[in-house]
Amino acid sequence: MGSALETGTPSFVDRFPQEASVVKAALTSSFIALFLGAVFGLIQGLHRTDVFRFLDSQYYYTVLTAHGVLMVVSFTIFFLVGIFTWAVVRSLDRPVEDIRYTWAWYGLMVVGTLMAVVAILGGFVPSTELSADVLYTFYAPLQAHPLFYGGLAIFIIGTWLAGADWFRSWYAWKQEHPDERIPLQTFMVLTTMLMWYIATIGIAIAVVGFLLPWSLGLIESVNPLLTRTLFWFWGHPVVYFWLMPAYLLWYTVLPSISGGRLFSDPLARVVFVLFLLLSTPVGIHHQYVDPGIAEGFKLIAMTNTMFLLLPSLLTAFTVVASMEHGARQRGGSGLFGWLRALPWRNPAFTGMALAGLMFAAGGFSGMINAGMNINYLIHNTLWVPGHFHLTVGTAVALTFMAASYWLWPQLTNKPLFSRPIALTQTVVWFVGMALMSNAMHVMGLFGVPRRTAEPQYEGFEFVASFGSITELRMQLALGATLLFISTVLFVSNIALSTGSPTRTGLGQPLSKPLSPAADSPEVLDNLKLWFGIAMVLVVLAYMLPLASIVGDSGVIDRGVSAAPVMIDLLTGLNPVTAVTEAVSRLSVAIVGVVP
Repeated sequence: MGSALETGTPSFVDRFPQEASVVKAALTSSFIALFLGAVFGLIQGLHRTDVFRFLDSQYYYTVLTAHGVLMVVSFTIFFLVGIFTWAVVRSLDRPVEDIRYTWAWYGLMVVGTLMAVVAILGGFVPSTELSADVLYTFYAPLQAHPLFYGGLAIFIIGTWLAGADWFRSWYAWKQEHPDERIPLQTFMVLTTMLMWYIATIGIAIAVVGFLLPWSLGLIESVNPLLTRTLFWFWGHPVVYFWLMPAYLLWYTVLPSISGGRLFSDPLARVVFVLFLLLSTPVGIHHQYVDPGIAEGFKLIAMTNTMFLLLPSLLTAFTVVASMEHGARQRGGSGLFGWLRALPWRNPAFTGMALAGLMFAAGGFSGMINAGMNINYLIHNTLWVPGHFHLTVGTAVALTFMAASYWLWPQLTNKPLFSRPIALTQTVVWFVGMALMSNAMHVMGLFGVPRRTAEPQYEGFEFVASFGSITELRMQLALGATLLFISTVLFVSNIALSTGSPTRTGLGQPLSKPLSPAADSPEVLDNLKLWFGIAMVLVVLAYMLPLASIVGDSGVIDRGVSAAPVMIDLLTGLNPVTAVTEAVSRLSVAIVGVVP
């Protein structure tokens, strides 16, 4: 493949300058959140390993909350709205319907983020009433300042409006192309947003209906199990909300960078439909140790979670096949010799390839998390953050950074400041995460807890089967330091690129799939059908557990009980009557809320 300067292809900013400004603003917001989150991550890693401490441990939880919210909400979702705007505009080959509307939802997201961050950082100033030391998992009984919950609500509304913006563009395109299949990138965006609309039902109810009124003093108390369940109704599918932009890049950009073509457009569509169907009815697997949820519902959640392995395995096959096709087009041969023909000196390719490799490792540790019995061994230990640092911390974050090296020049008409620095950055991130995540996983197996500033207990010794706990702590601290250095390299490289001379012809066209959309049945593009099925699956997975929690809690309508309904359904005596009764009881219970 020729270089960008040789193609002479117009860049995205040449064709859609207004949309490019929005995308660039969203990515810039994402990078700011990444840098700040990395600062707090380094402080956290050095503090809990006792390598270097300059803050009192009471502020550790403020640091932990800031790191979690900035990294897994702000960084990821700002990048998502940027890359999705680019993908929709590029694949539909048309501008957004109203650029003012686009800037409006971006502005709401910025305002919401600032409100939440101000509330969190207020925890460093004891003299103020501002505080939000509720960690990323912000369910009750921990309580934050109302500014935090209000910011979250505004941020989520911004994402809803962003999705509506992309649906408006697709609908307008559809009127002009009634007989054409939805372009693949747009299809990926729309299915992701349908999943997001379903998933955010839970968090919207939790924040607006309970947590915000509670923090304002409008209600005296809330049901912790209910807010926890509503949080995880959203808390697990949000993982796929972060991951699906990475999948979009792996499916549509990585094959072109490899010098080849996507192996199968139909398989890519199937994967995104499966994520729409399966992402939400699984959140209860985060609540295996919660006594207020029947074991039968936990078993159902575990089964649903295991089905999520299918789209991940399909992705592994399709993406690797696409990379192999590219390598063989570049002259690669042999059973594994084609790996040497891949463009490993290209930071965009290397970063995304290493991210995919880490995601495979994260999948194996995720199976441990998903298994109900074995989960008890690692629940609430460092194993869990070790897992999600492989998934969101590398599969997502490293893919986003690597893709930025490919996309940023097309948004600015300015070449990347330094490709060698970019390549070094991706490798340093990979090594740093390998060290830190390995230490977290091993320490988790020894029972070292998460979410605590003082994991060193008096009179108790963590006995390591190999090495030592001290060695693992040093490994964790070194990994955190390397990750911070990698973040500085990335942000600096992007920032310095703004000073590069402006050039033309930096566009990078995407290759067409080997197997096009026409090879798949048209029913795959029936978004109404898949959305309807997804809603039914959510109702089946959550209606009875929520009815039980609401009815038996003593917080909402003490007279309502879902226990008989649960027994009917789980024993198979009368499932139709059971579901109908559950809906009726839950409706009565919700109406019976007494402030």
